[in-house]
Amino acid sequence: MADPQIVALGGLGEDGEAGVLIRFVLGLTGKERPRVCLIPTASAERPELIVTFYEELSGFAECSHLSFFPWPPEGLRELVLSQDALFVTGGNTANMLAIWRAHGFDQIVREAWEQGIVLAGSSAGMICWFEAGVTDAFGPQLDGMRDGLGFLPGSACPHYDGEERRRPVYQELVARGFPPGIAADDAVALHYVGTELHEVVAARPDARAYRVEPGNETALKPRVLGTD
Repeated sequence: MADPQIVALGGLGEDGEAGVLIRFVLGLTGKERPRVCLIPTASAERPELIVTFYEELSGFAECSHLSFFPWPPEGLRELVLSQDALFVTGGNTANMLAIWRAHGFDQIVREAWEQGIVLAGSSAGMICWFEAGVTDAFGPQLDGMRDGLGFLPGSACPHYDGEERRRPVYQELVARGFPPGIAADDAVALHYVGTELHEVVAARPDARAYRVEPGNETALKPRVLGTD
């Protein structure tokens, strides 16, 4: 059985950068044509996101998507455990987790992770794997959320260079007792094996990840994809 893997993306970046990052995720499956399922719950299952997913990935992956409306499909567990990778979109993290928990999907995703299915996502699909995260799920102002899935320890903050309030709010939260953790710029992916950060990769050379602790921020220079 493969090691549990999670790829947490701070943001997909520009179109070309998004493709580079998604190819990295799918490459971790070890499959020539992997089975990948899009989970667009956080985005309210916006049709245009689902269409774009099929258009951009169907040439090199077996694509499917999971809808929870009006209810999840029969054989939900079997569907998920038949995949090589799951990709979670951005959107409202709190709403997404509430829906997942109502249907027991949080436990199915944990089982998938433990079986070596690659879990990935950006923005909401980044922070959901951690114990805590910085989110705008409760309103237009950023705030801390402490009830993530907890597969990974500590907290996380996406869009660190893409939204001007992300850095100061995250640093202030951690200084006031919020769990320390890791932040990622747009176009950056954090690759975890088990619960340990294995590698930071990026689709552009100026992007970074950061360890954030009370009163301290440490930059983590990534491996830039496509340059090695």
